[in-house]
Amino acid sequence: MNTVKNKNLAIFLMGGTKDSINIIKFLKKEFDNPYILTTTTTDYGGQLAKDAGSDEIIAEPLDIESMVTLLKEKNFNVFIDSTHPFAINGTKSAIEASKIANVPYIRFERPSLKQEKVNMDNIYHVKSFEDAGKLIANNWKNENVLHLAGVNTIEDVLKSVAKEDFYVRVLPVTSSIEKCRNLGLDGKHIIAMQGTFSKEFNKSLMMELRTKIIITKESGATGGVPSKLSAANELGITVILVDRPEIAILKYENVVNDLNQLKNKLNQI
Repeated sequence: MNTVKNKNLAIFLMGGTKDSINIIKFLKKEFDNPYILTTTTTDYGGQLAKDAGSDEIIAEPLDIESMVTLLKEKNFNVFIDSTHPFAINGTKSAIEASKIANVPYIRFERPSLKQEKVNMDNIYHVKSFEDAGKLIANNWKNENVLHLAGVNTIEDVLKSVAKEDFYVRVLPVTSSIEKCRNLGLDGKHIIAMQGTFSKEFNKSLMMELRTKIIITKESGATGGVPSKLSAANELGITVILVDRPEIAILKYENVVNDLNQLKNKLNQI
């Protein structure tokens, strides 16, 4: 099948995820010289988007008013929201901004684990990271916990879990490490690494840290969740999985789950 080209497409991409990097590369390949402005909340995310081919980067959080101004000033054809499934407020703001600016909105929603076959006996589902911390405090006190759900979620867990029992894998950037330090974690409890890791690598890390419980969030295969669960399952490690939040208003928006669906939507604009 021949690639369909769409000239002069101006895309406002709300990114900061692995999905957004894949989207940038895909759009540059599949469309005829699209202009892409990518917004991220960190310099690190902005640099990744730039390296992927984004024409312009805004590496700071934007409020609704700022997004509306940009959408109108630069005459964007479409607003693609590829933020993390747990970034509820970001998605809500994106939807509102696109409506105010009258720019078509598309949500790129990575597939959930419901579409994966996950068979585990030692998995506990919770609604929040605070609930995860409470569950651990009530059932596995003084056991080693490995947190695999990002730096911005550890504070809620540490309300209930002792720091000496807590290990966290975070991105190797200054802001992430500083946040861990500010929460009282010392160097031997901070594993700074970038990537989506294999089952075998995760197993090695879990064994090295004598892990008894892992905490992760339902961020799908893109977030490396299946390999984390498989590693824990083979080692008999308990998994606490924070379920993906549902955003009710997305039921009324254009939602795609893969790059070909996104391409089809864009070719309709």
